[in-house]
Amino acid sequence: MNVAIRRMTLEDVPTVHEIDTISFSLPWAERSFRFELTENPVSRSWVAESGGRIAAMLVLWLIIDEAHIATIATHPDFRRQGIGEQLMIAALLSARAEGAAHAFLEVRAGNAGALSLYKKYGFVVAGGRPRYYKDNNEDAILMNLDDLNGLEAS
Repeated sequence: MNVAIRRMTLEDVPTVHEIDTISFSLPWAERSFRFELTENPVSRSWVAESGGRIAAMLVLWLIIDEAHIATIATHPDFRRQGIGEQLMIAALLSARAEGAAHAFLEVRAGNAGALSLYKKYGFVVAGGRPRYYKDNNEDAILMNLDDLNGLEAS
């Protein structure tokens, strides 16, 4: 599948917000994506396109030497095709090129697909946040990738 990965633009925000709303029970507000693009100096926001459509999005915060994946989602029409995986790896490699040595994220305890993907690339469980998600009180699992130097594109 031909996938183009690029930085998110303001023109992408309505579609990115739609993907977020479809994907999550607690989606970000559209203005939050605009903030990431225009006001947050640590934000690195990305999209993956396939067939002329935005298929996936990711927001990463680069703080000193840490890359924090703040959100990542793939449109349902494009799931299970490796697009989100390609996007995550591209964003992490870009963060590494900017000096990131480590990465971390939070994921719902019940999101088996995401947990499997993160473990595939060396993320390990580092802790948890009980009842973190306010819609259903689901726990968040904290995951770390201690060394981005070993990360390579799949």
